[in-house]
Amino acid sequence: MANPKIKNVFVEGPVTPEFIANSIAKHQSKTGIGAHDIFLGQVRADVIDGKEVKAIDYSAYEAMANQKFHEIREATFEKFDLSCMHIYHSLGRVEAGEICLFVFVSSPHRKVVFEALHYVVEAIKAEVPVFGKEVFDDESYQWKVNT
Repeated sequence: MANPKIKNVFVEGPVTPEFIANSIAKHQSKTGIGAHDIFLGQVRADVIDGKEVKAIDYSAYEAMANQKFHEIREATFEKFDLSCMHIYHSLGRVEAGEICLFVFVSSPHRKVVFEALHYVVEAIKAEVPVFGKEVFDDESYQWKVNT
């Protein structure tokens, strides 16, 4: 790929089921694709020190984060035979049970999508400067540590 534009992967608030369904539906016309794999990151209602997480408030250095998402995307296309890939990450408040990360990879063959999706999600968690403030039921908070 010759110098593709850096995309903004951020959506305000949760990634909705309708958004996910529409993304999938748009690929029905791409008949060279034989497989898709999807990762959905969902906010967990963890209990930490006796308090339950009710939401995560996401923030990021957007330009830096979009650049890092772009680099991960490029590296993934170099490493795997993918037809397309989409990444969307929430900014702002996402309630427990809602989706905060949507990664969608497509390829002519199924084995590739499994391997590529694992690679992409692990790279995102390790490398992208997105920060989550875990908000508890009493509105106190702590900064989330990626695991």
